[in-house]
Amino acid sequence: MATTPRHLALAAATALLAATAPTTSTAAPAAPPAGSAAQSAASPAAPAPHIARSAASPAAPAAHLAQPAASPALPGATPASVPPTPPGWALRWSDDFTGPAGTPPAANQWLVDLGHGYPGGPANWGTGEVQEYTSSPSNLALDGTGNLRITALRDAAGRWTSARIESRRADFRPPAGGKVAIESRIRLPDVSGDAALGYWPAFWALGAPFRGNYWNWPGIGEFDVMENVNGLDSVWGVLHCGVNPGGPCGEANGIGANRPCPGTPCRSAFHTFRFEWDESTSPAQFRWYVDGQRFHSVDRTRFDATTWANMTSHAGYFVLLNLAIGGAFPNGVAGRATPTAATAPGRSMLVDYVAVWTAGGTAAGWDAYAEIQAEQATARSGGVAEPTAVTRLKNGDSLRFSGVRFGSGTARQFLARAASGAAAGVSGLVEVRLDSPTATPVGSFAIADTGGWQSWRTVPANITGVTGTHDVHVTFTSGQPAAFVSVDWLRFAT
Repeated sequence: MATTPRHLALAAATALLAATAPTTSTAAPAAPPAGSAAQSAASPAAPAPHIARSAASPAAPAAHLAQPAASPALPGATPASVPPTPPGWALRWSDDFTGPAGTPPAANQWLVDLGHGYPGGPANWGTGEVQEYTSSPSNLALDGTGNLRITALRDAAGRWTSARIESRRADFRPPAGGKVAIESRIRLPDVSGDAALGYWPAFWALGAPFRGNYWNWPGIGEFDVMENVNGLDSVWGVLHCGVNPGGPCGEANGIGANRPCPGTPCRSAFHTFRFEWDESTSPAQFRWYVDGQRFHSVDRTRFDATTWANMTSHAGYFVLLNLAIGGAFPNGVAGRATPTAATAPGRSMLVDYVAVWTAGGTAAGWDAYAEIQAEQATARSGGVAEPTAVTRLKNGDSLRFSGVRFGSGTARQFLARAASGAAAGVSGLVEVRLDSPTATPVGSFAIADTGGWQSWRTVPANITGVTGTHDVHVTFTSGQPAAFVSVDWLRFAT
């Protein structure tokens, strides 16, 4: 598989996107049932893998940045609350970015990506973008009026900085036979012409298996809910899948469509961007909307069984917001390298809210045979929730995962990715119980020091045969009071 994510190849598709006249999708308009069609929003994100993540790492020194952290609110920046949930839908997760000006987004909701790429992942986020992502409040901060502000800055040496965040949760998917909607209300950077060359805001989602791997793109799936480049009055919705280059999604360009923002230019007001994954129809369908108007759709018939399974059968997706500078997509549309000397720093993307709803189908839960991330437990007693694991678990601690679906097949094995930096003589049991934390364990394994708290091993254990749907309780038992294990993920096998 090629190692460069979306849009890295400047293929024929980008050549068609003339900088002066983006095309409009002819897809039939259809108001989404999530009750936000009347609002306007814009969206942020760069289409590559991520970066070194930091939930709330200290801000980089900001003295060299061109704009203060608490800049005045932009005109038209009036915030709106997350829309009311309409009948038939359930709000699963949201953030309306309420908080004091200059503070970071909530650390229990978001991871902050740092640098020029994930550790061990593609350079420049796999897209060729040039900025360094930071946690500085000059690049990333609440504006005090209910919005998140992501600002691209350039220092005296010509170095660009900006910000990118991703949701801690990575389980956004439809319930079986149902739908999921991912939505944000955003105002794009207010910049156009030569001053906008290289600006690349985006709002998007990546498949959960990307975390910790960083080289399995695009097979795990990517939904670009909204992208915009070079200040054009056009938004793109794109699906990435399969293999790169080529494959069923025509990588590295993906399957996309674009159109102008309804009513007012994308940069002049907030617009609402929404993506729906609908398993309640036959064939299943992906749909993209701006301000309630559908402009792009792709259905299951476009894909072979393996491609579809690889992007839809895992634990789900996590959401990203970012403002990139330069890279293959803006370069391809501009027909030259970006940014240029004329590109203006200091422009911001404002995000009013992000929300995820589900509708229909069976109750939400987990596929027993896919990796279930420990930090996404329905309930946790003890341990420390980290961005990608629950660490330092000790005797009496527990994790609960509600609605784990085993189906009609019989699971006979439990596997967990675990690590231990416990002192000599400290060990314990990792046990699996069904429907009650005090039920008799159906299986367990013992673990002691593996060489450190980051020395991960996949540990198997035989279990009593399990079918159907259950609340899974993972309990931790030891004869010593000290922490003895960290857990990254768990899954079951037949």
